[in-house]
Amino acid sequence: MRIGLLTQWFDPEPGPAALPGMLARALAERGHEVRVLTGFPNYPTGRLAPGYRLARRRDEVDGATRIRRVALYPSHDRSALRRVANYGSFAVSALVSGTPALRGLDALWVGNSPISVALPMWFTRHVHRVPVLLHVLDLWPDSVIASGFLGTGRASRAVERGMAAWCGAMYRSASRVAHVAPGAADLLADRGVPRDKLVHIPVWADETVGVRATDLRAELGLRPDQVVLVYAGALGEAQGLDSLVDACARTDDPRLVCLIAGSGTTGERLRRRATAVGASNVRFLGQLPRERMPALMATGDVHYVSLRPGGMSAYTMPSKVQATLAAGRALLVAAEGDAAAVARDSGAGITARPGDPGSIADALREVCDLGREKLELLGQAGRAHYDRMFSVAVGADRVERTLHEMVAEPGFRASRRRRRADG
Repeated sequence: MRIGLLTQWFDPEPGPAALPGMLARALAERGHEVRVLTGFPNYPTGRLAPGYRLARRRDEVDGATRIRRVALYPSHDRSALRRVANYGSFAVSALVSGTPALRGLDALWVGNSPISVALPMWFTRHVHRVPVLLHVLDLWPDSVIASGFLGTGRASRAVERGMAAWCGAMYRSASRVAHVAPGAADLLADRGVPRDKLVHIPVWADETVGVRATDLRAELGLRPDQVVLVYAGALGEAQGLDSLVDACARTDDPRLVCLIAGSGTTGERLRRRATAVGASNVRFLGQLPRERMPALMATGDVHYVSLRPGGMSAYTMPSKVQATLAAGRALLVAAEGDAAAVARDSGAGITARPGDPGSIADALREVCDLGREKLELLGQAGRAHYDRMFSVAVGADRVERTLHEMVAEPGFRASRRRRRADG
């Protein structure tokens, strides 16, 4: 098939932005012609990646994959105006300068975050007559509300209603709507997406970040018997890390060390809290460079995933769940719903009640009682579960199967024959 990928984020951007590139390569390896429409790489710094200069468009070839990059306003700071400029500029550029590269496709995969990708998506769907698989990687407006980005007030509520209506139009125009967490299916159905359009396609992880990396234990002065819990990610309200700090203060096992890496709006508050409650077993590492993340992953005997109870937590699957499983490390999950279910089902995790320092402290004591060798066995079980359920190969199979189903539907089958007849 001739498959298109429409995504604002793509290689060489790191972290979750790298996931579309993994899908593109996997589909190309299956013999498909793959075309990518994306922007100039600038995540997460807001500066263009080395080797790139902004232009109206730039075409690249990566093996069997053709990539068209279009201009955008590079920015990833907390400014709402600049973030809207970033999203909106990509959408308009992709519509004007990018959609010609998607002409003649059999099917199009769309990463829905941000939802401004709807503009080139709608054009390709209705003008080029290409069926669309819309992969809901982030639920909008829910994720924006949870981040506090919209603020409060009447204007914010109006924006929220507008986003919800926009997303509804995206769902209606897609042939299939994929969700990454099982619990999101009911939510999307309640928002009007027909059940027969919904398909569960979990996202994968960077499978090169494994435990073979040199760890940071010697650099950090950690003893061989110390059990290391790592939290790496955003330090924001949605993560509810205050309860982790309080739980560490209640855990008097001298083997426990908690490493917190990252930055965010609650960072300074967490540092003050750790001092106030006497959590001397918590160390703040700040924002580590991307190239040091494999070493940090290898340092952790167990990795912490948390979401504040309520809101989106029951139907959210943080990407660090898959990343930890792929790296063969154990999990401690303080969250509701799907993330906790994966921790239990994989055999790699221990769960605690989110926002409950007492429950989290009990889980930390269990981690210490298990010790490093048994936690290693949990991590091995997690990697086996990842290979069965979340790997790039499994995700590409599900995407490929869904695209074949879309193309086989009568209306699009006839359009495909006409396109091939036109050359």
